[in-house]
Amino acid sequence: MGSVTKMGLLKEMRSYAVITLSLTIGALGWGAFIIPSDIVGGGVVGIASIVYYVFNISVGPVNLAVNAVLVLIAIQILGKSFGVKTIYAIVVFSGLLSFFQVYFPDPVVSEKFMAAIIGGGLSGASIGLLFMNGSSTGGTEIIAMLVNKYRNVSPGRVMMMCDLIIIGSSYIIFRSLETVVYGYVVMAVMSYVADMVLTGSRQSVQIFIVSSKPQEVADELSKTLHRGLSFLDGRGYYSRRDREFIVIIVRKSESHIVLQTIKKIDPDAFVSVGNVMAVYGQGFDTYKPPLKAGK
Repeated sequence: MGSVTKMGLLKEMRSYAVITLSLTIGALGWGAFIIPSDIVGGGVVGIASIVYYVFNISVGPVNLAVNAVLVLIAIQILGKSFGVKTIYAIVVFSGLLSFFQVYFPDPVVSEKFMAAIIGGGLSGASIGLLFMNGSSTGGTEIIAMLVNKYRNVSPGRVMMMCDLIIIGSSYIIFRSLETVVYGYVVMAVMSYVADMVLTGSRQSVQIFIVSSKPQEVADELSKTLHRGLSFLDGRGYYSRRDREFIVIIVRKSESHIVLQTIKKIDPDAFVSVGNVMAVYGQGFDTYKPPLKAGK
């Protein structure tokens, strides 16, 4: 029992370490590239940036205050929907934003477009890593959950609309269409990188194997990968012979092991490898249904 508790504690500590690293990466993207380049991104940090440009109030405290209000409202309406990790992320991220804003009064790169690309990339990587560890920095995600409770609108659409409005409002401050476009570049890069981080570690492939030694190949694959596989009964068109085909789904990172194993047993085997959108079940991901509109 003690060892199980210790393992759980170590896993939780590792998770918080990754979350802290992710928050540092995200805060660096905002504090060293986006904010000092006078670019307004999306989310609550975008709102805090607008307040900073107009009233010269540090981004960190404003981000913390707005998120605190949103969390309190969400707890009242949605109940206990937020874990400790999200609250931890909001507090630490706000502190890191204040630190980097002081440490980087000027952008690391002078070219504004480059700042948008690098800053958006760092922020997107941070978001992806946070989601993988069951955390987030709150913001428009909380607004999306509140709207979704009363209206059957997807959270993704609500967040996108919020970001479009926040970034578009920067035109009122800077009177510059270029600044608005840079903000949308940040949003696009951020979304793309976040998706890459999230799907990169979860990408799976479906491998279809036609071999003259199906049992030997299946035995070796099962022993090597410790994953399930299936036999499909089929018949070859040219040979007119009944045979067993093998189907196995593995992580993309494991596909080279499958191919090496097949080649070792049957070098002449016919192998087809195809990407799959998502895999749910034992050994893969757990299906999480989308948020439902409140009754």
